[in-house]
Amino acid sequence: MKIKTPRFMRTVRHRRVRKNVAGTTGRPRLSIFRSLNHIYAQIIDDTTGSTITAASSLDSDIISQNKTSTKKDISSLVGKLLGNRAKQKSINKVVMDRGGYKYHGRIEALAKAAREEGLNF
Repeated sequence: MKIKTPRFMRTVRHRRVRKNVAGTTGRPRLSIFRSLNHIYAQIIDDTTGSTITAASSLDSDIISQNKTSTKKDISSLVGKLLGNRAKQKSINKVVMDRGGYKYHGRIEALAKAAREEGLNF
């Protein structure tokens, strides 16, 4: 049996969520990945297996806006950027895949900012 490390438990939660969550053409999947220093979000159409749009804390738009912000503030900027890019591609509804992470902190900040920009999930 594997040792139940936090990383292992996150992958278990992620697999459990991904069994039920799938993005379609009408309602693609908003996938979020969080590393120690950065956060990445992408909108994926699982029927074709393609990424429609993406945003991360490594985008030049995010890096140029702030130098001394907290990770939570940067996450909300990523959510706003992703929401704007989704609007340009005329995407209004998505299914959220939080990647096995708890819905608080950086994940919550990204989701709230994306909702403020017009994404429904």
